[in-house]
Amino acid sequence: MAEQADVIVIGMGPGGEAAAARLAKAGLSVVGIEKNLVGGECPYYGCIPSKMMIRAADSLAEARRVPELAGTVQVAPDFAPVARRIRDEATDDWDDTVAVERFEKAGGRFVRGTARITGAKTVRVDGQDFEAARAILVNTGTDPAVPPIPGLDGTPYWTNREAIAATDAPDSLIVLGGGPIGLELAQAFARFGTRVEVLEALEALLPLEEPEAGQLVQDVLTAEGIGIHTGTRAERIDHDGTTFTVTAADTTYTGQRLLVATGRRTDLDALGLGSLGLDTGARTVRTDGHLRIADGVYAIGDITGHGAFTHMSMYQARIAADHILGEQPSEAEYHAVPRVTFTDPEVGAVGLTERQARDQGLPVATATAQVPSSARGWIHKAGNQGLIKLVADTGRGILVGATSAGPTGGEVLSMLTLAVHERTPIQRLREMIYAYPTFHRAVEDALGQLP
Repeated sequence: MAEQADVIVIGMGPGGEAAAARLAKAGLSVVGIEKNLVGGECPYYGCIPSKMMIRAADSLAEARRVPELAGTVQVAPDFAPVARRIRDEATDDWDDTVAVERFEKAGGRFVRGTARITGAKTVRVDGQDFEAARAILVNTGTDPAVPPIPGLDGTPYWTNREAIAATDAPDSLIVLGGGPIGLELAQAFARFGTRVEVLEALEALLPLEEPEAGQLVQDVLTAEGIGIHTGTRAERIDHDGTTFTVTAADTTYTGQRLLVATGRRTDLDALGLGSLGLDTGARTVRTDGHLRIADGVYAIGDITGHGAFTHMSMYQARIAADHILGEQPSEAEYHAVPRVTFTDPEVGAVGLTERQARDQGLPVATATAQVPSSARGWIHKAGNQGLIKLVADTGRGILVGATSAGPTGGEVLSMLTLAVHERTPIQRLREMIYAYPTFHRAVEDALGQLP
């Protein structure tokens, strides 16, 4: 006999955990299923521990800027406090007992195992069957995507998970992938003294962002001594027990460690979505405005294809939970999705890039202001690299996208996110008062360039 519940939640990442706890507190019987750690990638391998590492690495970089600003200093990197903080403060040494207990105290029933949907209301977990009276909520996230490079399989390569669990900074590191994860970790380890080479198959870093942002980060990383090799695809991997050798065209790169940061993947077939009549060969699932993928089945987070971000999963979790409870939430909107790459400089972006806006046939105008040319950027001096780029729809007179790169790029992004989300008229943005001297005042400089 199948165990009965009102709601079955498959995948207890940030959004799944939040929705499951909310539904349980509302009085529904909720079964939460997770094969890995409750809380998902973010608190154990992603957002939280990686930013602890980045924060420590940035403090080293800031200390090294003292001679340019205020005197002399000696910097001696030590990775041990970083590794200790990640274990003690962020991950409980990769133990999710506290998270499981938190869900159970909310009234939920937790099941550890691999779930597969077997029908419109049924789920099997390692031989045990469950049936949902109201809904199934899917929040299975993604795993690191490992490309089929000859020689890679069977070697002790890192993904972000192994990199975060490192107890020391390696002497040398090769990074495959010039996206956010690869670049954040590359810069962090380099600041602890690791010799780093980054190989990106495409022609630019951060290929999903504005090219100006990718070039800005490349210039900074290069200046910090990191080898950047765009348009470089790894063709073979060799490991002799101590050293990795990566062959790309006629060049070889060697390093003590190899970090594979070439994207994320999901397995819709293993999840059993074929039993719902969905295309399991697709990369993502399509939802309606209330996150349903089938009658009584909801999906949130990475597999919906709207960004592999904790904030996206949490946003969708609220809408899905409201709908399951019979409330009438507003439908999900994706025209102002914010995202931040936590390199130094930080690269914050929201909405459409210039290319995306033009591909949609919008009448586009852009404007760019350089942070070092602003009053605050000039005052900041050391480490002041950055830019503001605005993408405007001239037909409607609004911003449809923006990039804020700089020392506090992710924080300056907040006002731009609001402007894109609310479709605030550009003229109204020009009429605002911008505090002086601030990094966000560079937004006013860029607005003044728009027609």
